[in-house]
Amino acid sequence: MSDTDLVRQLQQGIDALGLQIDIAVQRKLLDYILLLDKWNKVYSLTAVREPERMIGLHLLDCLAILPHIEARRVLDVGSGGGMPGIILAICHPGWQVAMIDSNSKKTGFLQQAVISLQLANVEVITGRVEQYRPAQPFDLITSRAFADLGDFVALSQHLLAADGCYAAMKGVYPQDEMTRLPAGFAVTEVVPLHVPGLDAERHLVRIRAA
Repeated sequence: MSDTDLVRQLQQGIDALGLQIDIAVQRKLLDYILLLDKWNKVYSLTAVREPERMIGLHLLDCLAILPHIEARRVLDVGSGGGMPGIILAICHPGWQVAMIDSNSKKTGFLQQAVISLQLANVEVITGRVEQYRPAQPFDLITSRAFADLGDFVALSQHLLAADGCYAAMKGVYPQDEMTRLPAGFAVTEVVPLHVPGLDAERHLVRIRAA
């Protein structure tokens, strides 16, 4: 698929999501996907191998959460190839985005992406989230298929600001997982997401301290 076709595919997906994203931002999002595709050939960052599939399965999937989140300081746990952290940082340059992953090959890619895409609002951490001790907590902690909701919250609850919120990206409605949250936390909303061209369930689970 040509670069022009990828640009058109991304624009159509953004339109279908009802989002308003500047052309320069769209270009940077596409540059990210092309960078991911290049590194993926060596480091196996994602099982998705073609840029046109990455746009739907990764890019539009993450863009679908944009209308449902607001933040100043964001932590993306188990960021892997940068989803949703890199995408949030591109779309919201005013947000401070930290991405943590224990896999040094993946964080090596994230560091290169930060440099290549000139993302001044991103910090990349190699390590385990339960051992991470930043100077400030986060008002939004997110993940994309990182772990069971109970484990996700249990491992990272020391990083959430007093008035902060979790926003976990999930596939099918995670009924069983929601019953295993640590004491003191509760699901406040489960938002069904509709990703253009994706024939699969997607949900965003919002969790706060009870």
